[in-house]
This record gives sequence, C-alpha cells and structure tokens, in this order.
Amino acid sequence: MKITFYGHASLGIQVNDVDILVDPFISGNPKASHINIDELKADYILVTHAHQDHILDVEAIAKRTHAVVVSNFEIVSYFEKLGIECHPMNHGGKWDFDFGIVRYVNAIHTSSFPDGSYGGQPGGFVIEGEHKNIYIAGDTALTFDMKLIPLQTKLDLAILPIGDNFTMGVDDAILASDFVACDKVLGYHFDTFGYIEIDHEVAKRKFFEKEKDLMLLEIGDFIEL
Repeated sequence: MKITFYGHASLGIQVNDVDILVDPFISGNPKASHINIDELKADYILVTHAHQDHILDVEAIAKRTHAVVVSNFEIVSYFEKLGIECHPMNHGGKWDFDFGIVRYVNAIHTSSFPDGSYGGQPGGFVIEGEHKNIYIAGDTALTFDMKLIPLQTKLDLAILPIGDNFTMGVDDAILASDFVACDKVLGYHFDTFGYIEIDHEVAKRKFFEKEKDLMLLEIGDFIEL
C-alpha cells in the first residue's frame, strides 16, 4: 500500500493496481501548485464531507478518470446529478470493494456544500486492504467513537488532522492515536492557511515523547506500508 500526500487533506492511495483519491482539494491550494490534477489516476474517490476544501476537484477528476465516488448518501446524490458514478455509504456500514473492505465511521465536524446546501453527516474511513489497515479520520474532533475502531480492526496507520482550530490539534491527535491503538500517525489538515499552521518540530517532539511516530510529508511525497 502506497500513500501519497497531496496537501491539506488530499491523499492518493494505491492498493495493488487500484488507485484511490481521498478528498481532492489540489487545484485551489497554492501550496500544491506543482501537482497537476490532470495527471492523477483514480479508480475511486473517497469523500469524507462536503466542504469545498475536500471536494473541489472531485468533479473534474471523476469525469476524466470515470472514478467511482464513495461517500455518504447526500454527497453521492449531489455527484450523481452531475453524471458521476457513485457508491453510497453511511455511518457504521462497510463494503467489500475490489481493493479491500471500507467502513464509513463517525467524525465530529460539519458538512455543507459551497452553496450552503446540506452535505450529510461527516465521516471517516477505515480501509482494510493488501494486508494493511488504515484509518482516515477526516475532519474531526477527538471523540470516544474512535475507541470502537480497534475492537474490529488492528490498524497499521492512523491518518489524523493536526492543524487545530477547525479539527483536532496535535495534543488531541496524540489521544486519538491512543483511542485507535495505533502509534504510527500520518498528520494532515495542517499549514494550508493561517488558522491551521503548526510548528512541525514541536508536533513531532510531542509525539516522540509519547513513544509515537508522527510523519509530516511534503506535498507529493509518499510512504509505503
């Protein structure tokens, strides 16, 4: 499993020969100007919630690649009206895709489309694929619901927001890693704009002091599990 960071909360995940994008907000992010969305591969696009900084490039990429959009019922209904193939999910449900099992889990946040219309309840994803299991938290506060995840899935990586203000910050992300029983964390949703800028060295040190590993990738860099 290869995981690429495209800035903000945008990820590329490659499982065997299947390409997955998560929350593509790239063309509107000046920090990701070196990433060309027209060159990205996608068989699936997973969307955690409807805010613009998570859906901006969904339509363009899905129409070019014929990717299947996977999200809650309201978000899927929105993109189906644009002629995009979708797979609806909702909280607590799971589906066995060709790349692995995906579970749609709780997140505490808000969710509305750029025009203000309702985007359903926000969520995150647990993916079990290629003998590696990951948790993509989406935009969320720290919540006891996270403690349910390790009761069903032993995680190899937790992808957690760490920018604070709109989501968890570093200190709560450390607690979240305890809740999900995973000490290997990829941080995201940080540095895109002023409200969520962080001190990288302080963040890494705080995780290290708790005997945890926080990875902060440069945009376009990747890790392999």
